[in-house]
Amino acid sequence: MRLTIANLTKTYPNGVVALNRVSLEISTGMYGLVGPNGAGKSTLMRTLATLQEADDGSVRLDDLDVLKEKDAVRRLLGYLPQEFGVYPKLSAVDMLSHIAVLKGISDRGERRDVVDALLQQTNLYDVRKKKLGTYSGGMKQRFGIAVALLGNPKLIIVDEPTAGLDPTERNRFLNLLGSIGQNVIVILSTHIIDDVRELCTRMAIIDKGEVLVESSPQAAIDEIAGEMWKKSIDGGEIADCQRIFDVVSSHLVAGRTEIRVHAAARPDPAFAPTEANLEDVYFMKLQRRGPAAASAAAVS
Repeated sequence: MRLTIANLTKTYPNGVVALNRVSLEISTGMYGLVGPNGAGKSTLMRTLATLQEADDGSVRLDDLDVLKEKDAVRRLLGYLPQEFGVYPKLSAVDMLSHIAVLKGISDRGERRDVVDALLQQTNLYDVRKKKLGTYSGGMKQRFGIAVALLGNPKLIIVDEPTAGLDPTERNRFLNLLGSIGQNVIVILSTHIIDDVRELCTRMAIIDKGEVLVESSPQAAIDEIAGEMWKKSIDGGEIADCQRIFDVVSSHLVAGRTEIRVHAAARPDPAFAPTEANLEDVYFMKLQRRGPAAASAAAVS
């Protein structure tokens, strides 16, 4: 299975260019989309999910024209938006059964088997009879994935799935996504860089509707390996450091400001070498577009 996006373009009536000739090749496995707010990720996801029209370009899922053959694509699609509603007074098993009917699984025995299997897969079987209104955020996200998996989709799109989850639920959810992504295309849109590093075989960094990087996470990191340095400074020194060095990011460590700098050689004796990571790549690519983009790129 292959998803081919070519020169996809979308401009909103207010003049905002959400997608600017975006082209990507996505194969079976986990694919990460990262970028700041307003980068165009959600527009791309909604377009791929057949919920929004593009102005120009093409999208093909193997032989299917995604922009024209929407009904056929929807039969192969599983979609978990960032926010989705549930009937709080219904149990998980009842609501999943109802959605299975809407998906065309009309045989009662087959439907029961499918629903039970999905609840087992998402680790919700033991709480299947509890009302959805009593579920935690992580449990609701796992229920959302169960809904997305109905009908054995070939393409699964998930938008900010771990936002707001505690570390335990996030880890459980990432393990679930990883197991799903072995056999289908899973596109993961997120602000959390670690999610992409841990899960995805390929990734794209998007900003202002344009693809800045398309690579494997490790290959992107390898490009700056041996070129990252760190130094602890007083908070008042950061402006001077930004004028002198290529400061990629800064954060507090034990009450002091630590800066991370990109340079081919040690900037000065006070700097220590540090291992490059995907956050460094992310911030560097955004900074190349200017300070406004970099300051907007809040990474969890």
